[in-house]
Amino acid sequence: MKEKQGKSKKEIATEYYESNFNCAQAVFTTFATEKGIPEELALKIGTQFGGGCRKGEVCGAVSGALMVLGLLCGHCHRNAPEEKAEAYGIGEEFMNRFIEKNGTVVCRELLGYDLTKPEDKEKIRELGLFQSMCPKMVQSATETLEEMLAGKGLL
Repeated sequence: MKEKQGKSKKEIATEYYESNFNCAQAVFTTFATEKGIPEELALKIGTQFGGGCRKGEVCGAVSGALMVLGLLCGHCHRNAPEEKAEAYGIGEEFMNRFIEKNGTVVCRELLGYDLTKPEDKEKIRELGLFQSMCPKMVQSATETLEEMLAGKGLL
């Protein structure tokens, strides 16, 4: 990846997306590398979450953001129900904020087409939605994460 210094997280995530990585990879890798996860590993981890896990389900940018929240605020101790509840709560807060901004977290609803159907996937390409809508979702997820993490003193 090109030099990251002086760039916002939104710019970095957008560059990942525009460099032929999917929405989940773009969001997750932007934050994960700052926490010491090697870029190659972060990109590999995010691979299968793009395109709503290849099925038009939860937007990959949202999945990438949830992975970041797991990395930074995840539940990892046995018999720690308060930790688990807090981790789930922050994930739910992210989802609510994303829905408030974008109307849904479902990939096929955001795109207006179902990328699992060949005729819809062709329409998505025809309309340039992978180049117009998806970067907006990457940016929205990244901005939402930054707002939340800054508010919790985690950035």
